[in-house]
Amino acid sequence: MLAAAGLDASLASSAPRHKSRHRGGAPHEYSCPILPASNPLNGDISKAPADPNSASYIASIGASLHLHADFGSNPSYGIPYAVVGPRQPKVPIAFTEFGEESDRGPYPVPANAPVEGAGEEGDRHVLVLQQGACKLYELYHARRHGAGWEAGSGAVFNLRSNALRPNGWTSADAAGLPIFPLLARYGEVRAGRIDHALRVTVTRTQRGYIHPAIHFASSRSDPSLPPMGLRLRLKAGFSPGLPWPHALKLAFAY
Repeated sequence: MLAAAGLDASLASSAPRHKSRHRGGAPHEYSCPILPASNPLNGDISKAPADPNSASYIASIGASLHLHADFGSNPSYGIPYAVVGPRQPKVPIAFTEFGEESDRGPYPVPANAPVEGAGEEGDRHVLVLQQGACKLYELYHARRHGAGWEAGSGAVFNLRSNALRPNGWTSADAAGLPIFPLLARYGEVRAGRIDHALRVTVTRTQRGYIHPAIHFASSRSDPSLPPMGLRLRLKAGFSPGLPWPHALKLAFAY
């Protein structure tokens, strides 16, 4: 468990470009870059200046609380994902909540794609990475429906591009961010190196966002609350007692 008191918020806009040892200069899995090396979610923020509101953000999150690592491939604990080939058939997607902010189907989601929290209520995310095209298809509140799926919302991301979807749009994540690039994945943990931000959530946020986040999910105007897309990091002197990199990078999502 990592104490929130060991975190601070950085000015991501001042962060230097990420210098990764991964092939192509960015995290690379399944023959695809997991977003370009220049993407803010792959950026090294260890030397970025602290945000002027850092102390307020951390206090609102809860300086005496702990971060709960929600990792794992078990659909009931963590967020699973599927990897499909370039010829995976595309199926229709019916949107039930935020269709006007969703990327239209069809999506190459197999019938047996794992669902987060399957059999339970909750976010029920479905994530599919398509090799060859290097595109990411993500669904929120997903369930099988006829020959395809129905979902509250959905988004498609080109993993070779930094292009943002329209400001104000949600995705499968309320911050409008992609989910898969922000997960701690087995291959990189086994290799002993995570060169990207990790997805975290907090209880209260403000009505605002920082790119590459493009959506907020709050009506609160309190500037002491963290905006969507906020980058958090472990302080240089904080030791988590785990073999993590010197500066674990966190991206605030919801």
